Amino acid sequence: MAHVLPDLPYDFAALEPYIDEQTMRLHHGKHHAAYVNNLNGALAAYPELAAKTIEHLLTKIDAVPADIRQTVINNGGGHANHDLFWTIMAPPGKGGGGEPAGKLAEAIQSTFGGFAKLKETLNKAATSRFGSGWAWLVVDDKRKLQVYSTANQDSPLMQGHTPILGLDVWEHAYYLKYQNRRPDYIDAWWNVVKWPAVAERFAKAS
Repeated sequence: MAHVLPDLPYDFAALEPYIDEQTMRLHHGKHHAAYVNNLNGALAAYPELAAKTIEHLLTKIDAVPADIRQTVINNGGGHANHDLFWTIMAPPGKGGGGEPAGKLAEAIQSTFGGFAKLKETLNKAATSRFGSGWAWLVVDDKRKLQVYSTANQDSPLMQGHTPILGLDVWEHAYYLKYQNRRPDYIDAWWNVVKWPAVAERFAKAS
């Protein structure tokens, strides 16, 4: 089965004023779509791999043939990363914003010393990532929370970690509205984080 571009779970303008409609249309309909198309193209000669989930491919990336491995990392990673990105955001006041609760909040308190410290740590990871990449909150192979950044479309799945929150800091994610003001975009993005979705991912990974 070919990998497919998922529909957004909300309208393109739903994350205004924090993420603008034009950026969402280009980001989803052009950038994410290109990752899906390029991934399917790379896998066309390997039907046994084309039948695997993207999570399986990235988790077992060393088993992917060398001639397509980097293409799968770049485009499969882009597909998986954006699949997560769209679903851990929601319109402000309709699931987006606020703070984590329950067991996720307890784990954040235990690991980072509270939500404010988590924000500070992830903001630093996102701001200091040179060039293109992502900042992540993951559940690692010891079922502990970690924050770090990765370059380009590299996925935490390749390290055996489960991403539960990801922030895209490629310029295409924010440049139309924020230009070179990446820290402003990062600060605004917290207003659309859908914590119940993050908590659900945390529960499954834990």
